[in-house]
Amino acid sequence: MSKFDEAMEVYTSAASTLGVSVDVELLTKVAKGLGPSIYNTDSSLVSGSDAEELARVKNNFLINKLGLADSPALDEAIAEAIQTFGSSNRNKHRALFYYLLVKKLGQEGFYA
Repeated sequence: MSKFDEAMEVYTSAASTLGVSVDVELLTKVAKGLGPSIYNTDSSLVSGSDAEELARVKNNFLINKLGLADSPALDEAIAEAIQTFGSSNRNKHRALFYYLLVKKLGQEGFYA
C-alpha cells in the first residue's frame, strides 16, 4: 500500500470516528492538492487554537487557492470545521479539515 493510500485510510477512519460521511473521490482530490504536506506530521495537522495557523488556512487555502472573497462566512466555516473535530481533538487532519471547508462553502466544483 502506498503512503498516500495509508493517509487516505487515516482520513476516512477519522471521518467515520467523527460521524462525518465523506465523498472519498472529493477527499482524495483535496488530499492530492495538498501535495507532500500530508506526509509531514506537523504540516499534516491543523491547530485549531493557533490564530496564525487559522489565518493561513483562510488566506492561503480559502482566499488564494479557492478564490473566495474574505468574509465572515469563511471564519464561520473554519469555526464549524473545528467544532466538527472537537476543539480538544489534536488530530485535525489538514486534508479532512480542508474537505470540510470545501463542502461547507460549496466549492466542490473547484476539484471537478
